[in-house]
Amino acid sequence: MKTLKKLDIVIILFLIVLSFIPQLIFSKTLSADLSTTYANITLAGKFYDNIPLSSFKGEKTFVIKTKYGKNTILVKDDTIQIVDADCKDSLCVNQGISSKVGQSIICLPHKLIIEIKGDEKDSSSDMILSH
Repeated sequence: MKTLKKLDIVIILFLIVLSFIPQLIFSKTLSADLSTTYANITLAGKFYDNIPLSSFKGEKTFVIKTKYGKNTILVKDDTIQIVDADCKDSLCVNQGISSKVGQSIICLPHKLIIEIKGDEKDSSSDMILSH
């Protein structure tokens, strides 16, 4: 059986280091300096409401009733979660608390999607100038 040579070890180590680059890029993107975070709620693919999370202090419960069913949503101190739903499986209730940009809560039987989104503090670096 052939043994590993020095160049084989260097190549393996290089590939291991290279495999962590996407993780570093995505973690940098998700940890961007955001001025506001909000929950974007859609029902059956159509916009329903935006709920600001970063500026929300305290606790508020509200109910979304549609022809598909009823969901009770709790917004509490920068977080959001579904606390009650009348669907069969209640998977949306089991998804727990969401507060970070990119997280989502989905209730398929009720066609309800809650996505956490954010706005950057300074968007001037993304500005496209033309004349």
